[in-house]
Amino acid sequence: MPAPLYTALVRHRSLHRSSFHTPGHKNSPDALPPDLYSLDFTELPDTDSLFDAAGPILEAEKLAAELFGTARTCLSAGGCTLCIQAMLRLAAPGGGSVLCSRVIHRGAVNAMALLGLEPVWAMPEDLLPALAAHPGVKAVYVTSPDYYGRILDLAPVAAACRKRGIPLLADCAHGAHLMFTEPKLHPLRFGASMTADSAHKTLGVLTGGAWLNIGDGRYARDAKRAMALFGSTSPSYPVMASLDWAREWLRNRPGAFRPLQRQVAEVRRIARRRDISLPEGPCDPTRITLNTASAGLAGTRAAELFRSAGVEPEYADASYLVLIATPFNTEEDFKRVKRAVESLPLGKPLPQGPPLPPLPPVETGLREAVFRESEPVGLAVAAGRIAAEAACPCPPGVPAVMPGERITKEAAEFLRGYGFLQIKVLK
Repeated sequence: MPAPLYTALVRHRSLHRSSFHTPGHKNSPDALPPDLYSLDFTELPDTDSLFDAAGPILEAEKLAAELFGTARTCLSAGGCTLCIQAMLRLAAPGGGSVLCSRVIHRGAVNAMALLGLEPVWAMPEDLLPALAAHPGVKAVYVTSPDYYGRILDLAPVAAACRKRGIPLLADCAHGAHLMFTEPKLHPLRFGASMTADSAHKTLGVLTGGAWLNIGDGRYARDAKRAMALFGSTSPSYPVMASLDWAREWLRNRPGAFRPLQRQVAEVRRIARRRDISLPEGPCDPTRITLNTASAGLAGTRAAELFRSAGVEPEYADASYLVLIATPFNTEEDFKRVKRAVESLPLGKPLPQGPPLPPLPPVETGLREAVFRESEPVGLAVAAGRIAAEAACPCPPGVPAVMPGERITKEAAEFLRGYGFLQIKVLK
């Protein structure tokens, strides 16, 4: 019988490319125990139950809390999405508004719609004045690091939240490892109340494995109830076991990220020598983000050349190439990356994309916009309509339009410039 997905995965494996994408384990035998898939069991008297943990799962979570220094840490086999859903539920169980950085994962937008929460949008650099202007918000929600590896200055935001008695929530999907880098750059270190950590992205964890880290003890008691509201009643035991294994691996290797940081720093030096721009400001010391367009080469074309050189990137767009490196990338992997960077055919800088237009006005509540009947329309005629979906020029970017916002002419033209042809709007 044909098995197209299985066949595609086997075919991709046969390419033997160096993995600079998720998952973080890179299919390395050093990352995962060899017998993991023979441990695909379920809730049994001696294996515990995720949302009613009282045995080995509870013990694994206590050890994870000890590692992260939290009031409570919960395992998730439902990825970072489940952790985000639980954070928002814990922060505002009675509804209300949440001040949100505009750099946000669609899973958080969907969770707020499901919970009846209303986002108050602000650009990351405008969070403090936005908080002062909206004293009634129930929480502040940020993403740090972002997809490109940029890290927010969270300490002043956390201080402002503490002053108001509200939690600072951090989507740390791409930063679970930042508790183990030098220096430690994890949001918990700068005052975050809760973080959602997608461990499988940058650590030796199977896809779907994440931690909900709770730094503020006020939210610890009801964490499992909040997760159970959204989570599957059949969580993957191999995924949870890989989280436990990765936690022990990290505990026994306090300097595991030093060699990786040195390798990434060398790749960055080569890129700078070739006049390839890197993100500005504080950044994840393990993320390789190259603005190849600054040196005359579209990121998508650079990705093709990297694949030809035996390297599979995480992501590419018109300007950027993103590589996710972890301790499980080998010396040969980095040799391939360095050769690829050295051999890129560069030239005059390409035009950068147009600046993001002003945020559109909010016309309809988020929940109504997400669940009301909608229809797709061409962007050429979308101006003036109310969006039913988020529209973003690239997955890690800032959405030009969110559900419930009236699409402006500037936003429509901006999206068309990035190749968007249509958008869903309310009927």
